[in-house]
Formats: sequence, C-alpha cells, structure tokens
Amino acid sequence: MDGVGVSAEITASELPSQWPWGIFAGLEESLRLLEGLPLTVRAMREGTLFRARSRQGIPVPVMCIEGAYASFSIYETPLLGFLCQSSGVATMSARYRRAAGDRRLLSFGIRRAHPAIAPMIDRSSFIGGCDAVSSVIGGRTIGHPPEGTMPHAEVLLFGDSRRAFDAYSRSVPPGVKKIALVDTFADEKSEAVAAAETIPDLYAVRLDTPRSRRGSFPSIISEVRWELDARGFADVRIFVSGGLREEELPQLARAGADGFGVGTAISNAPVIDYALDIVNVGGRSYAKRGKYSGAKSVFRCPSCMEFDVLHAGNEVPACPSCGSREENILHTLIDGGRRTAAAESPDAIRERVLAELGRLP
Repeated sequence: MDGVGVSAEITASELPSQWPWGIFAGLEESLRLLEGLPLTVRAMREGTLFRARSRQGIPVPVMCIEGAYASFSIYETPLLGFLCQSSGVATMSARYRRAAGDRRLLSFGIRRAHPAIAPMIDRSSFIGGCDAVSSVIGGRTIGHPPEGTMPHAEVLLFGDSRRAFDAYSRSVPPGVKKIALVDTFADEKSEAVAAAETIPDLYAVRLDTPRSRRGSFPSIISEVRWELDARGFADVRIFVSGGLREEELPQLARAGADGFGVGTAISNAPVIDYALDIVNVGGRSYAKRGKYSGAKSVFRCPSCMEFDVLHAGNEVPACPSCGSREENILHTLIDGGRRTAAAESPDAIRERVLAELGRLP
C-alpha cells in the first residue's frame, strides 16, 4: 500500500494562545527536503500570513503534497519540525514587530536555545520582522552583519563604567554602531551621560535594567532621554531589553525608547502545531475523523485577510464580506520532484511579512 498515490495536507487546527493569525515559515528547508522526490507540492509562499481556519471553520492547508506515500512518509517528522518551530518563531517576531511600530527591533534570543538551531532562530526572527540578529552564524544565514552591544562583563572586569566605555570605544571596529550598556553600577541616567561623554561617536545606550530594580521602566527611559538631551546628546538613541513583554512596547516607545532587544519571548516562542493528514488515497477522497477529505483550493481576501477553503476546482470566489476578488494562496513549488522557482532571499521573505502585516485590518 505504500506505493499508492495519495494527497496529504498540512494544517494547524488552532494557533497558540488564541493568536488570530500566524506567519508561515520553514518552507525553504522543507522544499530542500522534498525536492528530487516524485512529488507535487503546493504551498503558501514563505512569509505568508495565514489563519488556522477559514471563515467557514475549516482548517486552512498551508501545504499540500501529492505522490506515492512511500516516497515521503519517512520525512513527515522532519518536515513538520521545520515548519512548526520556524513558524512559531516568525509569528512571535511579527507580533513584536507590530508592537514596536517603527522602532528598531533586535533578535537577542539565541542564548536561550540550543546552538544547533541558532541559524533557524535568527533567520525566522529576521523574516518575521526583526531588523537584525545577534549571532555571527545568524548574520551569515540572513546575509547581514550581526548587531549587539557591550556586555555587563566588560564593565565588571574594569570595575569602572567610564574606563569600560573608553576601552569599548577604542576596540570597536570602524563602521560598527557603538551601543553602551548603562545599568551596571549606577543610576541609568548618570551612566548614560558618562557613556555619551566618553564615546565620541556613540550610537545608543542600552538599558537592561532588571525588573526588581525598574519601578516604572517608562519613567527611567524618560529620565535618561531628558538628561541626554539637556547635555547636547539628542542624537544618542535609547535601546531597552530584558524580558520585554509584547504589550509593553508601545508604552516604552512613547517614553522615548528607540529600539528593543527581544530574546526569550521570540526564541522560545510556542510552536505552531501543524499536522500532516492524508485526505485522498488512490483517487478516493476520505480522511480520518475530525479532518476534511479531498483535495482543496485555498483563497484569501486581499482586503479582509480572511480565508475560504473550497473543494479543488472551484473558481476563484469573491469575498462575501467586501466583494474583493480573492487570491489563490497555494502555489505549485515542486512539480514532479523539480523546483519551479529559485529560493527566495531572507530579505524578500521579510518584505512579504511586513507587507502582509500592513494589510491586517
């Protein structure tokens, strides 16, 4: 029976924490896994914003595979692994991107995960909306130099903030943005002023104040901004980090934060719980209990960003809510084992995500 032709689809019946949407990621690794096999693969393009269920309540397929079951059955586990975790990280990154608005967003999460998956975490963070990543291998993966700041360890080893700032300033290569950490020994605003006075080309200060010492974090940020401006350092930006919650970012931005470093929340994002299910065997449509049988077409309204799932072969529908002509959201990416298009760059995928986020109602 393994040689029987089947149609299988990958869906997520629901999203973590009642998220209203997710970002489809992990596609490129999945296509590299499946190319060369006698299969046809239709899928959403990487970086597509999707919903778990259509407006009719039917799970939305993000990928459909057609071919002999024996040709891909052994790859089900790694295939789902590529998609589930990458999509979770990309979605959380996109959620923080929306919360951060136009402020800069850095991915600091690789130290909270196994080093073997650092490239996946940084790539998914970047395509989801982060502006930069912190690891060297992550930078190579996305094709951009990594970004970071000086560490607390440097200040502690020198035993004096100004000496550490001076050493940091002299050791950073030309062209690298200098971001000084200003919460090690003293009040944040006094260390911020000291950093600005010591480092001639200081790009930003970073506040990584522990929650036990914060009181009102927006007030601390506002005070630092005031003191820097009062001393002629209005061009020095303020970055904040340290367990930042998604819902906090707008208030911190209003207080004067120019950028955010987000780590654990993105790197340890909940996975999107995709499942792969056979929906047709030997030309006969059927499926296990709780699943919808048969090949399907998936459409999305470009205005409402809602989905319709119909039996395969249906014409492109008009949106029942706004009347817009819907888009066929599944594309043939492998045809008879051959890729139909070259791999997309992380930058191109990221641009798709940002465009999709801009289309949300």
